[in-house]
Formats: sequence, C-alpha cells, structure tokens
Amino acid sequence: MDGPALAALLTGLALAVAVVGTIVPVLPGSVLGILALLEWALFGRSGSAGWIVFAVGTVLFAAGMAASFVLTGRRLAARRIPNGSILAATVVGVVGMFVVPVLGLFIGFAVGLLGSEWVRTRDLRTAASSSLVALKAIGIGHLAEFACAAAAVTIWVIAAWIYFSNR
Repeated sequence: MDGPALAALLTGLALAVAVVGTIVPVLPGSVLGILALLEWALFGRSGSAGWIVFAVGTVLFAAGMAASFVLTGRRLAARRIPNGSILAATVVGVVGMFVVPVLGLFIGFAVGLLGSEWVRTRDLRTAASSSLVALKAIGIGHLAEFACAAAAVTIWVIAAWIYFSNR
C-alpha cells in the first residue's frame, strides 16, 4: 500500500468515527473530522485539491458545530434549563453506557435529565416538559452537526474518488 492509499484509508476511518461522533457525544466528532481532512491535505499527495477539500470541509464541520451550539443553546435558554441539568444528564448517560450497552448512553441521558429537572423544579409534569424540550433541542443540534459532517465527508469521498481514478 502506497502513501496516498494509506492516507486515504486513515482519513476514511477517522471521518467515519467523526460522523458517528456527531451523534454519539462520547466520540470526538467535528474536530476529528477537521484533523482527518488536514491529514489528507498533508499526506494524501492530492495537491491543491486536498487543501481545497480541507478548507471546504473545515467550513462545513465548523458550521455544524456552530449550528449545534446555537440551536441547542437558544432552546435551552428559552426554557431556562440550566447547564447543571445537562451536565447531570451527561454523567448519568456515561454511567448508563456501561450499565446497558449500546442504548445506555441515550437512556441514561434522558433519565438523568428528567431526574435533574425533577429535583430542580419539584414538579414531575414540569420536569417532563422541560426534559422533552431539552431532548428535542439537543437532537436538532446533533442533526444539524451530522448533516454538515455528512456533507464534508461526501466532498472528501468525491475528491478521493477523482484522485484515485486519475492516477
């Protein structure tokens, strides 16, 4: 396996982890994607095309991160859901990941969020309502980041295909 093929393989694997990381918050997401595209630009021997893919991909990954933060933050702020509730939910989600494989992260996050909001508001109905709003907000943020990451990876796949078909 030559250098460009190895660079493409490593980039592809890192981008796959990055895309999954936009949905599963335990894995590195957009930052890993940017670093993977930088690796492709540096070691893929694709010349200026590699740097163009890196620039466009970085803009897309950064736009996804920004959209995720803005969309999630606005909704959480509108309902006055504190960061402490999100932090508690994250901790319970990480614990849940080890207790229930595969789905434990998501179940634990939801249960942790509901519990934290219940302690904060002292009303189960209000806690359930604010937890649902928070879960939707976080889901929309992850979806926006995922869409931008998928677009960046698609651009890389097209560029790599063109590069290897013209070698």
